[in-house]
Amino acid sequence: QVQLVESGGGLVQTGGSLRLSCAASGRTFTFSSVGMGWFRQAPGKERAFVAGVSRSGGSTIVAGSVKGRFTISRDNAKNTVYLQMNSLKPEDTAVYYCAASDVGSYYSTQAEYGYWGQGTQVTVSS
Repeated sequence: QVQLVESGGGLVQTGGSLRLSCAASGRTFTFSSVGMGWFRQAPGKERAFVAGVSRSGGSTIVAGSVKGRFTISRDNAKNTVYLQMNSLKPEDTAVYYCAASDVGSYYSTQAEYGYWGQGTQVTVSS
């Protein structure tokens, strides 16, 4: 089993920045063996892919809507994945979830992620 705990959400003004963290743990879990992703769900909308990072951290993917503003990274020594969010916009307001894929995926297909965190709220005021 894998437990994922997100942190770093909050209220920020348009143009501001936030850094989300997701700490992973588990008794027989090896963080460097899983792909990691960030997803978000805005009110009234379906959950959507934001960014993904490969097992080693050497490859990343970012959704077009946040490209150039958001950066995903991971620290395998700390069992943590990060989402640096800059130039935030009101449309970035959502609950942000991190997810782990034990098949190593870091792409947008949600079914490839077997473990999910509880989410952290990000609210961007205009």
